[in-house]
Amino acid sequence: MLIAFGGLPGTGKTTVAQTLARKLAAVYLRIDTFEQAVRSCNGDELDIEAAGYVAAYAVAGDNLRLGSIVVADSVNPLRITRDAWRNVAFDAGVQIFEIELVCSDAAVHRHRVEVRKADIPGFQLPAWLTVLERQYEPWESAHLVIDTAGVSVQQAVEAIVQRLSPVPQENRTV
Repeated sequence: MLIAFGGLPGTGKTTVAQTLARKLAAVYLRIDTFEQAVRSCNGDELDIEAAGYVAAYAVAGDNLRLGSIVVADSVNPLRITRDAWRNVAFDAGVQIFEIELVCSDAAVHRHRVEVRKADIPGFQLPAWLTVLERQYEPWESAHLVIDTAGVSVQQAVEAIVQRLSPVPQENRTV
């Protein structure tokens, strides 16, 4: 199974995705890590975001074909990136479970963005204004929505685990 996260920076994706990956003993793929690795190779001339996603799609496909559960952690902001994750799952012959994290409390969201520290060497976290201005298209596919303003990391992970099988057929908010 491919578990694909999405949501703006500061909504808790990495924390929830890492906790879920540990719980499921899943392969964890973080787009920020891929993008920073490309930057570290003097890839300033490349489209870093595209390179990060394309590399992650390939690694996800390899691991899915090996029978691993894969947890993909990315902003996943556009229909094209969401479609690509679904194609990775389809090509590997596995199910996809899509999760969007939101933070409905703007003050909490802003605080998270402004106080967090980068955990990837050399990685520059976005400023609050950058998060607000980021292109982020509405989701059109069935997916689970978790509002992290009102739940703990453990509650979010438990909500996901409870819904992993069968895949929900409609959008749901926790």
